[in-house]
Amino acid sequence: MSGVPGIDSNSGLTVWVQGIGLLGPGLGSWPAALDVLRGAALHVSRPTALPPPARLPPAERRRAGAAVKLALAVADEAVVQARVDAGTLATVFTSSSGEGVNCHLLCETLATPAPVVSPTRFTNSVHNAASGCWHIAVASQATSTSLCAFDASFGAGLIEAATSVCMSGAPVLLVASDSPYPEPLHATRPLPDHFGLALLLAPAATDDSLAALTITLTDSNGSAVPIDGAAFSTCEDASLEALRRAIPAAAALPLLVALARAEAPQCIAINGLPTLGLQIDVAPVAQ
Repeated sequence: MSGVPGIDSNSGLTVWVQGIGLLGPGLGSWPAALDVLRGAALHVSRPTALPPPARLPPAERRRAGAAVKLALAVADEAVVQARVDAGTLATVFTSSSGEGVNCHLLCETLATPAPVVSPTRFTNSVHNAASGCWHIAVASQATSTSLCAFDASFGAGLIEAATSVCMSGAPVLLVASDSPYPEPLHATRPLPDHFGLALLLAPAATDDSLAALTITLTDSNGSAVPIDGAAFSTCEDASLEALRRAIPAAAALPLLVALARAEAPQCIAINGLPTLGLQIDVAPVAQ
């Protein structure tokens, strides 16, 4: 991989964070969450309020489900903060759950004597529904990847987005989100609330850069971070830690804490894939 900006076979992938979006229980936005993430205030969990997706045309806005509203809200916040043209950005959308409500409703329909599926319902049930709505909303023809890796979906999305940034030399918008399933699916996959985040990642530092991330894959054989649940970074705030453990997308919380505190360089370990983990070295950029 020599000669490719941001990729070093010995030190991993390096990208720069240009913008952040955040929405979850008691975390209404990135600016609203800073005191909690910095440890200046305790986290108080409150139900996530999902705003209507303002970028979508009215007809699409009315049809948007919770998963689409969540993903578009954090994507929009990150793009606005970074002051970039959303229509030019390649994207990576990652979710462990996708559009659970529409999946449930389709299953109900298929179990009836007249299983006629609504085309609109089907369109909004697929795993790339959020990415499709985003690219429609911002009139983008840039590339997009939608993926799922169960509880490791955030880590898998981060690898995909960082690799794309380094290979293309262009910014990539990463969106990670999870929404609850209705019953009876909820009993099998209990996600307590909505949680989403977005990171606008760039190939080089700019005046707006918040931090550099160097991402290294680790494994149980000679790795810097053993692949063991106890080895993953946790949150000091007990309520945030409970959130991190409960919702796969919230695995990003230790990284968000490091970005919010903007202190000395820090090393974060998160779940990557069943046999892989991620070590993220966070180097704040002086403002």
